[in-house]
Amino acid sequence: MDDEVPAPLCHAAARAVDEATLVDALAALTAQPSPYGRERATAHRVADWATGRWPELPWRVDPLERTATTPDSANLVGGSDLGDRPELLIYSHLDTSLTGGTDFDAPITGRHSPAPALELSGPAREVVSGFGLSVARAAAAAALVGYAAAAETLRAAGRPHRLTLLLAATGTHRDDPTAGPEDGVAPAPTTGGVLHHLRGRPRPAAAIVAKTSPPGILTAEPGAMFLRVRLSSGFHPALFRDTATPPGGLLAHLGVVVEALEEFRRAHLARRADPDALVGAELGLGAVRAGQPGKPDLLPGVVDLHLYLTTVPGDDPTQITDALRATLTRRLRDTPLADCGLAVAGHPAHPAAATPPTAPICRHADAAWLAAYGRPPAPLRGWTGSTDGVVLRARGVPTVRLGPPALPPDAADPRRDRYALSELLRFARLYADIALRHQQASTG
Repeated sequence: MDDEVPAPLCHAAARAVDEATLVDALAALTAQPSPYGRERATAHRVADWATGRWPELPWRVDPLERTATTPDSANLVGGSDLGDRPELLIYSHLDTSLTGGTDFDAPITGRHSPAPALELSGPAREVVSGFGLSVARAAAAAALVGYAAAAETLRAAGRPHRLTLLLAATGTHRDDPTAGPEDGVAPAPTTGGVLHHLRGRPRPAAAIVAKTSPPGILTAEPGAMFLRVRLSSGFHPALFRDTATPPGGLLAHLGVVVEALEEFRRAHLARRADPDALVGAELGLGAVRAGQPGKPDLLPGVVDLHLYLTTVPGDDPTQITDALRATLTRRLRDTPLADCGLAVAGHPAHPAAATPPTAPICRHADAAWLAAYGRPPAPLRGWTGSTDGVVLRARGVPTVRLGPPALPPDAADPRRDRYALSELLRFARLYADIALRHQQASTG
């Protein structure tokens, strides 16, 4: 086959991946917080380390535009090319869903202690654990080391290639609760790290998304949208709660709204149930905002409920928003909330997207998986996680997503993600193998 790589190249790339380098990459990625919109310091730290480790490979920090939500954002980019060959992009991201700071994290995690540091444990120090490894530092470290192994192997052999590593800023889905109109569909989110990288450049021939994944290869991912439900009433002091509208205030009837949202979720998912579909829908209520903590003697006149929804092919965000509004209007009609204001806003982030399984990058990934595990990847169905893979596919880039499986989190502190070092090494070599097969197929 045209993607079978000569054995000497395979062996050289595999030898170039070692445990010490992988652990050092993890240390550079986890040395400091890297929250959404403030990734530049981590980008510089990792670039400095990578330059010292692989001085023959170019590394650059590419700042993003400064905005209110991305005041200090930057991508880390590595590139290696020799001759004119189709580009393979290996992508992961620098930011983490949680920030490492208690102001943002504690309302989600319930913990006010410092984020757990990187640690090796087990009888043979075979388990690595720490904060933010699942999103996405573990996979990012494997991608970085695998990219460098492939790049230095190809350069040493004088083989034509074009490989790019992108550790992107703002790679996790995040909504701005203040953006957009009071009703209807809000404008598209600001440009993220992947869009910033693609702007004004020829699109890559193929891409790998390196992120913790189910045990297989994802060729399709759902889209994502944000929903906001707003209830409003008049201004009422707490001592006059019985004469408020609704009686007791908005928060006293929050359970009615949550039950209505759960009814909508059940119906929404039932209409999209398909055991053969590659992707699935999901809906979660992730935040409720109301009142002023310093003035609880004043009942809130506005309650906002923020939801996250993954979309499947054919979903129309406007129709989903309208359907949710209709469900809430019907469910609240005969309740004390009937006389309150109701507004529902939908904010689409990305539509669902898929790569044809016949695309060369899918064949290369399947072959590399078989070589790594000794068996083909298991078919994956109903996946409900969305990443920037949908951004790449929407721009015509054939994309696969695969990444190292996580061990169960630390029971004493669920913020401490855990991975077997052997799996991280396996995936670093797997990413390098896919890169070599892409190069081989493009040169013959």
